[in-house]
Amino acid sequence: MSVNYTKRKVIFLVHSLNVGGMERVVSELLNQFSNNKHLELHLVLFDNQTPLFYTISSTIIIHRPEFEFTGPNIFYSIKVLFFIRKTLSAINADAILSFGEIWNNLVLLSAIGKKMPIFISDRSQPGKSLGGFHELLRKMLYPKAKGIIAQTQTAKIELEKKIKNSNIQVIGNPFSTIANDEKIQKENIVLSVGRLIQTKHHDSLIKLFARLNLPDWKLVIVGEDGLKQKNKSKLEELIKDLDAGNNVVLAGKQTAINEFYLRSEIFAFMSSSEGFPNVIGEALSSGLPVVTFDCVAGPSEIIEDGYNGFLVPLFDFSLFEQKLLSLVTDINMRNEMAKNARLSVEKFSTRNIANNFLKMILPNESITD
Repeated sequence: MSVNYTKRKVIFLVHSLNVGGMERVVSELLNQFSNNKHLELHLVLFDNQTPLFYTISSTIIIHRPEFEFTGPNIFYSIKVLFFIRKTLSAINADAILSFGEIWNNLVLLSAIGKKMPIFISDRSQPGKSLGGFHELLRKMLYPKAKGIIAQTQTAKIELEKKIKNSNIQVIGNPFSTIANDEKIQKENIVLSVGRLIQTKHHDSLIKLFARLNLPDWKLVIVGEDGLKQKNKSKLEELIKDLDAGNNVVLAGKQTAINEFYLRSEIFAFMSSSEGFPNVIGEALSSGLPVVTFDCVAGPSEIIEDGYNGFLVPLFDFSLFEQKLLSLVTDINMRNEMAKNARLSVEKFSTRNIANNFLKMILPNESITD
């Protein structure tokens, strides 16, 4: 005898599925949620021009506005607000999950006067101001959310200082296991991944690596310019001035990023500002020991100092250099930490994190194979 289930509707809202850490998380959560046949999944995008960088299940229903994205201005925001309100009302979902702190404000604004089960994922660096207007909106609107998801314990503590909402939970980002590929041979590569923006401090990493003078090793930096800072040309000039062209590579934007992780031996990360550093998790899941600054926030919740990598006090470049050199020169330490790296991220598996999200927004549901 067959049983007919009424599917429960879930809506994800995000600006786009262009390349990015938050966008990757959304796509992976959607694909995991699609394994539950009792769910009807909707994805609401605010940008109708940017193509989807990440692949999502064909069962997911995508909604986009008919008007073009004209930039984050007041007129566009008002149009998006009414688009969101109309779409949410038409779908009448059992749970709504919004991503991105500024966009979260817009989603909550769109639901004023309606009883909608809206959960928001706040992705900002703990303590970082969004600006007076958006901070005021966050303080006014976040209490209206049915629940708030923080990426780290530090972020939760900061939100609790500002926001009156009794349902704030910590759920980290999912990290997919990057399986070994026999076709890809390890090389003496120190890898760093991240947009070429000032807070990643790629210039300092390049200078440090050049000082180490390791002719048999290369520093490979994967990432493209961001925030209109145009740092690539500055980094190229720096590499030229240091005569480091044979040992430092700016690899630009890469779609096959897993190959870089698997080909490398060590991951180095000098960012001073993070919400939750996905690239550290990706590095660990591929078996790379990590040397990272202990910035706010995230690294200390992923890296266990001396076990799967090294946590270095922020801007202690001398100690960072020492720890990196110790991994370069001690193959036994490197191999032990590589083994520990994979073990340490099991709790952040895509399935486990997706289950945590689903249990929060729909307590009686779970991911099924």
